[in-house]
Amino acid sequence: MKFFCNSRALLYGISIVQKAVSSKSTLPILKGIYIKAFDQNLRLITTDMELGIDHIMDANVIEKGSVVVDARLFGEIIRRLPDSEVEISLKDNSELLIRCGPIKFNILSYNPSEFPELPKIKEEQVYEISQKLFKDMIRQTIFATAEDETRPILTGALIEIEKNMLNMVALDGYRVALRKGKIESQTDNKVVIPGKTLNEVNRIMSGEEDEKVKISLTSNHALFTIDNTKLISRLLEGEFINYNQIIPKEFKSKVKIETEQLLDGIERASLLGREGHNNLVKFTIKDDEITIDSSSELGNAHEKIGIELEGEDLQIAFNSRYLIDALRVIDDDIIYLEFTTNLSPGIIKPSTNDNIIYLVLPVRLASY
Repeated sequence: MKFFCNSRALLYGISIVQKAVSSKSTLPILKGIYIKAFDQNLRLITTDMELGIDHIMDANVIEKGSVVVDARLFGEIIRRLPDSEVEISLKDNSELLIRCGPIKFNILSYNPSEFPELPKIKEEQVYEISQKLFKDMIRQTIFATAEDETRPILTGALIEIEKNMLNMVALDGYRVALRKGKIESQTDNKVVIPGKTLNEVNRIMSGEEDEKVKISLTSNHALFTIDNTKLISRLLEGEFINYNQIIPKEFKSKVKIETEQLLDGIERASLLGREGHNNLVKFTIKDDEITIDSSSELGNAHEKIGIELEGEDLQIAFNSRYLIDALRVIDDDIIYLEFTTNLSPGIIKPSTNDNIIYLVLPVRLASY
């Protein structure tokens, strides 16, 4: 095997596939990048047996072949090379020679025949969606996936395709993030995709409006095709919570408020809570203003913001982090807050986008 390519282009390819390198496996081969030189292309593949990434890039291939090299070491070497042409060749089927001008490295490699093949996905039913829209959908939901792996199904996001609409839902038992987007589809589908996979898809997508990401789904895997890159992920098994039963259909109090004002106020109030290891913020909603209170052993914070209120006055408390996470990813200047009682979930909606809903459970206070 022997090929030439630009060091920066190679580094870019490594950066795309490196996130699927296994960090926990006891199998050394899974800590490597599979490199295949063919025609005038390089194929870079990594997998941790849950997620696999396959990226194709241009190269001047002199001699075809394949090799597996330690991903961390190879990436660090290429990162420290100048922006120039690099020559890579395999000697004696085990030693990889890397040359860039006067710079030379020899590193040991693994047998490529031992590298596991990625699952073969039949691309029979392919959904296409704008990269910009899909990137927004991931950004506006993925933060609500569960971090605790005692309920693995909640560490992923539900992808629900029906009637030319894609619903992406994430929840962790304390909040729900729902984002809807239009998609052309001939068949309905419902799968749960690991949060890690969606984060990687989000990282690789350019986010251009006219660029598409292609999605193929099977009973066990999801395939995302983004330009010259394919991500293949196992699906999470289990029954996802019926989010439609959780989201209230009616409200008794509706607040119209500026997004940035509310976010800034909650972030200020949460400073005390964070220092005191207590993320609690209390809302008192009355007439034309909302009062935000926070207290800890270090002191207290008190702030009033003007609102438009429809319905009843209310006192309610929340974990500030859950509110901040939602408000930070809302692009509208104005939002609506909807409440039923101080023990019922609160709803956050952008004023101009019906395709986004956030639900946050309140915190029960002894004084209420």
